[in-house]
Amino acid sequence: MQCRIKIKRRRQANMLSYLQKVGRALMVPVAALPAAAILMGLGYWIDPSDWGGSNSLAALLITSGSAIINNMSTLFAIGIAYGMSKDKDGAAALAGFVGYLVLTALCSPKGVSIIEQLPIDQVPAAFDNINNQFIGILVGIISAELYNRFSHIELPNALSFFNGRLLVPILTSFVMIFVACALMFVWPVIYDALVNFGENIQDMGSLGAGIYAFFNRLLVPIGLHHALNSVFWFDVAGINDIPNFLAGQQSIDSGTAEVGVTGRYQAGFFPIMMFGLPGAALAMYHCARPEKKNKIYGIMLAGAFASFLTGISEPLEFSFMFVAPPLYFIHAVLTGISVFIAAQMHWIAGFGFSAGLIDMILSSRNPLATDWYMLFPQGVLFFAVYYLMFRFFINKFKLLTPGREEDIFGDEEDDYNINKNNIRNINNDTAIKLLARRYISAMAGSNNLIAIDACITRLRLNVKDAARVNEALAKNLGASAIICLNKYSVQVIVGARAEFIAQAMQRVFADSRVPSAVMTALPPPHRIQADIKKIQATPLILLSPITGTVHPLETIADEAYASKILGEGVAIYPTAKTIVAPIDGKITRIVHTSHAFYLTSSTGVEILIHIGIQLDKQYSHGFKRLVEEDSIVIAGQPILLLDLEYLNANGVSLLSPVLVQNLSHFGELSVLANGEVVAGQTDLFAISPAGTVSANYTAALLAAGIDYTQ
Repeated sequence: MQCRIKIKRRRQANMLSYLQKVGRALMVPVAALPAAAILMGLGYWIDPSDWGGSNSLAALLITSGSAIINNMSTLFAIGIAYGMSKDKDGAAALAGFVGYLVLTALCSPKGVSIIEQLPIDQVPAAFDNINNQFIGILVGIISAELYNRFSHIELPNALSFFNGRLLVPILTSFVMIFVACALMFVWPVIYDALVNFGENIQDMGSLGAGIYAFFNRLLVPIGLHHALNSVFWFDVAGINDIPNFLAGQQSIDSGTAEVGVTGRYQAGFFPIMMFGLPGAALAMYHCARPEKKNKIYGIMLAGAFASFLTGISEPLEFSFMFVAPPLYFIHAVLTGISVFIAAQMHWIAGFGFSAGLIDMILSSRNPLATDWYMLFPQGVLFFAVYYLMFRFFINKFKLLTPGREEDIFGDEEDDYNINKNNIRNINNDTAIKLLARRYISAMAGSNNLIAIDACITRLRLNVKDAARVNEALAKNLGASAIICLNKYSVQVIVGARAEFIAQAMQRVFADSRVPSAVMTALPPPHRIQADIKKIQATPLILLSPITGTVHPLETIADEAYASKILGEGVAIYPTAKTIVAPIDGKITRIVHTSHAFYLTSSTGVEILIHIGIQLDKQYSHGFKRLVEEDSIVIAGQPILLLDLEYLNANGVSLLSPVLVQNLSHFGELSVLANGEVVAGQTDLFAISPAGTVSANYTAALLAAGIDYTQ
């Protein structure tokens, strides 16, 4: 019995993970909506009543935007096929497009009439609506699965042109024939069920809109709100609230929109995103501990501004969603009430991206936007309600919202200082790869990581065991929250940089194996001060890893190194072929072209030695590694050999940075050498303070937020 229960739970977990994968893939086509919103919003601003009939510029803008809205189902098929493909390849997107064309042609009224030999007026009405987002989602999922399974198939030599990726669109077109045959029986049933569900909500009027909004917020933590949105915002059940609203006068003329009604599944979100959540942010700031208010101020101000201007609410919602679940439930209830009020009062505005000020302004001239300005006083009211309710519940029930956490070791450094270890330019390729590597390490390394993806503000990761994830280290890297949905699914909230980090993690994951970060348990608090003094007692000397000439970092023709974004140190122009370890430690990574390696000392100092800059792959055979990743090395031990004759003959710039990347965790760096240095013999620089305490211990102090350098 227990075995069956475990199997059932695992299946449920796998299903949840899969649904999340679908949900995040939906963000690919949904990302096209802001363009439609801007184009159509500007068009209606110019000509709100005649749909460009009296203004050519308005007609141009509205027609351009409607081209996106009217083809959302096709975009869903393409976007989901691409988003769910294992390597985000264009062949998957092509397969989605081909599959959608085949399926919708076969299941069109004309296609059904011919295949089933029925008079066209006897074809079920469901097939009049086959071009919808639900079908697009279905085709996208099937196409992605076919791509993931068959994109590496090798055919006989006579058919070798169609090997691998080129096979998938062809295979998809044949599979869609069978899917179409099944849909001819199943689609009328599915369509009737969806329509009934939508009609039940529609029949409930304003109350139904409020119920929808309540569940919309409740599903945000697990990322399934996108699936619910597709029923009410698009044409799955005939509601199609967003496209009908954006089409404005065209929808009114065609009878697909009703003034004062169309947009009711959107309007009530504006008071919440623009006013309610900023009110909650102010309450959390006022309830923070006095010594942490300065740090909380920046976090809450940034989140409130993003929510007000763009309607992106996740940075604020995730700040209290899991640390104070009762507040999030209150937030969901208040969202439902707001949407109900706006729908009941016929205060209507719409959006193409989210319910922020930008979309409010763009939609205000739409002929379907009725009394939209009343959403502002409603918003002011909800600002007060959110502020008062959040402040009351936080203080009454001692909820640990940001800035109210209890410190284990007193008033020390906390987790609100993001982008540590000198990683400040998140778009710099080397810096983002370094940050990505550390996130993989925090997920218990490459061996524990299965799949990497992202949506707007969060990393969505599949792991073998979520219990092994190092939450303290992930937060120390800048994550605001870590959500373990089940044993196999982890979400890491990192804000708007999520896509950059996920892409870098995918590259690092494919190129090399990253070990797990090891954090030991901390000793009792009374021992820490003595150990910190021990850490600070002895300066750490690093030998020169390169024989050559020392130069300042500023002379390197790469801003990332010259500006010291990637760390402190010097540059050395090599004149001998052997590169050695500057200190005892562990080789944590050697890049696949062997021109750079990372070394971590026994005290936790992280060193990057990068031979040359901006090297093309064609020069990879100019380097030979003498040790492998995870090797334990001693100071002076050879690590790399350079083919200087080859590299110099090909004009490669060999000026090489030698960097300490986490100097802020230790102290000051003093350069001890200038001019000529000899690898393994010349003292290059000293780091003070440093010492002999183990790297695991010092890393654990850092992960706990204890800055022992002060």
